[in-house]
Amino acid sequence: MKKFRKVIDGLTTSSPGGTLGSPSSGSAAGTPTSAQTPKDIDVQETLVSENFQLCKTVRHGFPYQPTALAFDPVQKILAIGTRTGGVRILGRPGVDCYCQHDTGAAVLQLVFLINEGALVTACADDTLHLWNLRQRRPAILHSLKFNRERVTFCHLPFQSKWLYVGTERGNTHMVNIESFVLSGYVIMWNKAIELATKTHPGPVVHLSDSPKDEGKLLIGFESGTVVQWDLRCKKADFRIYYDEAIHSVSWHHEGKQFMCSHSDGSLTMWNLRNTTKPVQVTFPHGKIQRDGRKESCKPILKVEYKTSRSSEPFIVFSGGLSYDKAGRRPTLTIMHGKAITVLEMDYPIVEFMVLCDTPYNNEVQEPSAVVVLLEKDLIVVDLTQSNFPVFENPYPMDVHESPVTCTAYFADCPPDIIPILYSIGAKHKKTGYSQKEWPISGGLWTLGSNTYPEIILTGHADGSIKFWDASAITLQMLYKLKTSKVFEKPKPGEGRSADLLEEDPFAVQMVSWCPQSRIFCVVGISAHIILYRFSKYDANTQIVCLDIRLQCESDDVITPSENENNPCFPEPGIHSPQAPHPASPSSGTPEGIKDSIPCLKVKDRVVRVPPGYQAELVIQLLWVDGEPPQQISTLDINSAYGLLAFGNCNGLAIVDYLQKTILLCMSTLDLYGASDPYQRLTRSPRRNRQSTSDFCMRGLSNFYSDSKKRIRTSYQSLTELSDNQQSIDMERSRSPTSDHVNGHCTSPTSQPCPAGKPRVPLAPEGPRLTRRGPGRPPFRKAQSAACMEISLPVSHTEGSRENSFSRSRSSSVSSIDRDTKEAITTLQFGESYGRKSDALPTPCLWVGTSLGVVVLIPMSLPTDQEERMEEAVTIGPCGTVLMLKGSVLRFGFLDCMGGVIQSPYEAWRDPNALEDPDRPRRRKLVNFSPSSSQDACGDGHLAVVCSERQAKVFLMPSQSCLFVHNITESSFVLRADVVSACNSVCLACFCANGHVMTLSLPSLRPLMDVNYLPLTDMRIARTFCFTHGGQALYLSSPTEIQRITYSQEMCDNLQEMLGELFTPIETPEAQNRGFLKGFFGGNANTVDREELFGEASAGKASRSLAQHIPGQVGMEGMKVAATGVVGDLARARIALDERGQRLGELEERTALMMSSAEGFSKHAHELMLKCKDKKWYQF
Repeated sequence: MKKFRKVIDGLTTSSPGGTLGSPSSGSAAGTPTSAQTPKDIDVQETLVSENFQLCKTVRHGFPYQPTALAFDPVQKILAIGTRTGGVRILGRPGVDCYCQHDTGAAVLQLVFLINEGALVTACADDTLHLWNLRQRRPAILHSLKFNRERVTFCHLPFQSKWLYVGTERGNTHMVNIESFVLSGYVIMWNKAIELATKTHPGPVVHLSDSPKDEGKLLIGFESGTVVQWDLRCKKADFRIYYDEAIHSVSWHHEGKQFMCSHSDGSLTMWNLRNTTKPVQVTFPHGKIQRDGRKESCKPILKVEYKTSRSSEPFIVFSGGLSYDKAGRRPTLTIMHGKAITVLEMDYPIVEFMVLCDTPYNNEVQEPSAVVVLLEKDLIVVDLTQSNFPVFENPYPMDVHESPVTCTAYFADCPPDIIPILYSIGAKHKKTGYSQKEWPISGGLWTLGSNTYPEIILTGHADGSIKFWDASAITLQMLYKLKTSKVFEKPKPGEGRSADLLEEDPFAVQMVSWCPQSRIFCVVGISAHIILYRFSKYDANTQIVCLDIRLQCESDDVITPSENENNPCFPEPGIHSPQAPHPASPSSGTPEGIKDSIPCLKVKDRVVRVPPGYQAELVIQLLWVDGEPPQQISTLDINSAYGLLAFGNCNGLAIVDYLQKTILLCMSTLDLYGASDPYQRLTRSPRRNRQSTSDFCMRGLSNFYSDSKKRIRTSYQSLTELSDNQQSIDMERSRSPTSDHVNGHCTSPTSQPCPAGKPRVPLAPEGPRLTRRGPGRPPFRKAQSAACMEISLPVSHTEGSRENSFSRSRSSSVSSIDRDTKEAITTLQFGESYGRKSDALPTPCLWVGTSLGVVVLIPMSLPTDQEERMEEAVTIGPCGTVLMLKGSVLRFGFLDCMGGVIQSPYEAWRDPNALEDPDRPRRRKLVNFSPSSSQDACGDGHLAVVCSERQAKVFLMPSQSCLFVHNITESSFVLRADVVSACNSVCLACFCANGHVMTLSLPSLRPLMDVNYLPLTDMRIARTFCFTHGGQALYLSSPTEIQRITYSQEMCDNLQEMLGELFTPIETPEAQNRGFLKGFFGGNANTVDREELFGEASAGKASRSLAQHIPGQVGMEGMKVAATGVVGDLARARIALDERGQRLGELEERTALMMSSAEGFSKHAHELMLKCKDKKWYQF
């Protein structure tokens, strides 16, 4: 615990310890402020470095690029391998584990040690790994690296400790599962085939032991050769040569026949009595043509032959369609007797597996379901019903249903929000699923003790938004919102340019959600904002649309030689805003240039909206002179104020969504001045670096000073100052009256805004805004990179690079590079002090720009509810300007005791609920007025400001910089948030070089700095977000969400929160086949594999053939194997349970043997008494 005590003087204007040579505060009006009484800031910080540790918690979504599938029929758990070396193990809902091979090699095959709590993975680097699943975080126990041969197929017989491994050369090796070493017993390919065969049989594609005799191994080669090898006699029983290549083999459970699938789309049935030719050859999808020949068909990649007691056998296979039907979707075919059912899939089939009730291959299989692994989905088909319905998937496998374009994470939500969202979303769920229980039901998971409501939002390319319940490290879909329903379906080429991507015009760029008031805002890629309110009732509504012209025009640009000695903007007295162009869809110049039209058309009729989130207001930016609007870079909404603010690289707009009016619409340059222009002091020169090309929204790639790749997100890192400049002195527009500050916007009648009436009246065709005048910088079109799958980065020419910051800076406004643009990068409403002289906090809007400037805009709101709906909101001139290095990313507010000041909000009320005329409803505002806010607010508060380079803590209203910390010099911050952790508060940052850092507040003392994740993908930068409770998430792949924690407390409790993969289950006993079947050879013959493959009889394998690698050792391995005392206790408990169960079984067997012995003794005694007096001839 460290105690910080600092005496603050109101006259202090410089940043102590700062590296910027500019003032940290200043008056916008340029008038001196009175000195503030010095006061003591006494904050006791409780956070220390020991409170933080970074680790992954759980991964949600569909495994990206799957390659392999396995199922344990006793434990009932499923494993999926991926191309990137990941293994996902699934059981009942809540049992979801992700493992990763360190090498990153693709997983070729997965093999469970059935009911043993272990898994074997075969990877593309020819390495076998044995995973221990008897712990909540699986770890590798052994690895075996093949040096001279490539692994192609593995097979492990049930209850065997010898793994058969087939290779590309056609050889078959035996690996001991316990020691993970090779046996000297090898089946060489030239021994398996006949000596007369001159060609190589190809790689091994199948291995299986005969259901009838464990001592017989069936080997399938790719060329079409099948060999049954006698393990005892070390010779081939029979060899089958077929003209077509083999892809898979499947036995009948009696072991007398098997089925093969081939590359020509055929299935062949072979009987062991006669192996010279197949008993049956079928082309399931090949029809006979007129000339008598069969249609050519695609290969059947896999077939499974399963028997049933009550019906005909099931033959399930994938592929085999005819080539002439182009464009058909991938299929899974189920042949049951004479019935053939073809199931079409949405994606290509990677693997499938028939689930059976028994683990024994020599019993009737009784198939119950088919698990089908597709490239982008996992489905399970019910085989017990004739129509083969699919099961409803309990896992969140549809995160990527449409590509994810943004994420948001909310921890500690109101407890009532999750049930109500679930009840609304449940009404729209699909039907027709199988009524049976989900068959993958293994493992054990219980709800943790320290869980709290968490919600994850995902925005998608098709304009949809999904609400997910993320409580207790699970993920379940609650509600889905489709924003595209607000708009008319766009016609090709209408209302939008070919430059904009027409495939996804509704793509979600960012979201803003207030769980308390249930106000929801969506920002789309077509420069539109949709405001939603939540209601439990359906309603008929007409959506209000506001059109905003937030862009300068081409005739506003002046060249450097023009008006060199004149101010940028005309005097206020001679300024007259120009009338906007008519906002009709067909408007444009005679040359056909689009102007004053939005990108999308909102439905202009009354529509019926279902319960849930209902659109109330749509805000769209307009085209200007053939140029599309710049995409929105930041947004904030406050339900207590009833205001919405947003900005882009052109400027800032504030909308009153209660009155549906526009309060402010101005360029960034106009924010700084009320009377005198604000000037920045010079910065100290540094090493010359590559200057950026422009200050528009651009793609996510730039360069460091050392030419390393740097990636930026459009909503965070929009601009960067060139470091070789000597000074930046910019003169802002002169706006001495509040009228101009409240917005240079015009009504449709082209009349200037009267004093005190800053809002724009709503015309039938919607208000249109313009801010035109000489001296406006030119606007370049740029694409946002907020959607990696959707938009493309803007290409910059060499000329534009040379243009930017190429001219020298001086203190005169004439030397300003007017080609630069300052973007709005972050906004936040809150109760604060607009000026140093303010005694009480008032509603303010904090504005952060790409040049590191922070501006405060004070506002005056009517307090009475009726007045609020009628009177205008007054926006005063900005009174505070602060500066940081780099683009401003985040604001946070603390009281003078170090606690977080919550933003005011309006308690939710249903807008469509019936009102009582005697008791009219009133707005219930929380933390709105100074009297209801925290006690320390009257004495000031602390403002935390974080930029790409540094963080500062200011004391308001004195605007003194208390603490400053340079976060990074070689990289830049992508994401920063003020979050609660360990009953305190800290600043969490994620940098482009992969470092995750936490800083104490308010002292900005470094607490954690972990090199966690190098930023190799735009997706991570676009989706990384922090939340309270020491948690964060990002999109680790296009289909998966990775959640992490940086809290030591959560890391310690993680073992308790995760599910158990292995539960002690007694292995089912083999069925008693009866005396007659056993007498006539029906029972399977067993073989002592240890005697055949052991070192005593087979000898040792060559050391150069494979290398044994022991499991992970050291601290990292121990962390994975045993994380905390909770995990040790859990494993000890499981071991005791297993031991107790085994002791109980032993006791039962002992009692059974004792009773059997007593019965035998009794019968023997009776027989002795009966025969005691008889002579030999009497028997």
